[in-house]
Amino acid sequence: MNADPPEAARAEIDEDVVLDPRVQESIGRSLKAHYEDLVTAPIPDRFLVLLAQLEATEQRLSTEDGANERS
Repeated sequence: MNADPPEAARAEIDEDVVLDPRVQESIGRSLKAHYEDLVTAPIPDRFLVLLAQLEATEQRLSTEDGANERS
């Protein structure tokens, strides 16, 4: 009975596995196309509202901190 942990067995297998460069290129193109769609997708209105609220809060806190330092 072999008591080696599964991670060790996978590590040995992973060292020997090499993808064909054409397969790597195809996977790379697919991932790039997928992520390009995500990057160029419009930002949902709800996120824009939340970002505006966060920015307003940060500006208000920054202004209050500046006023407190001058006092």
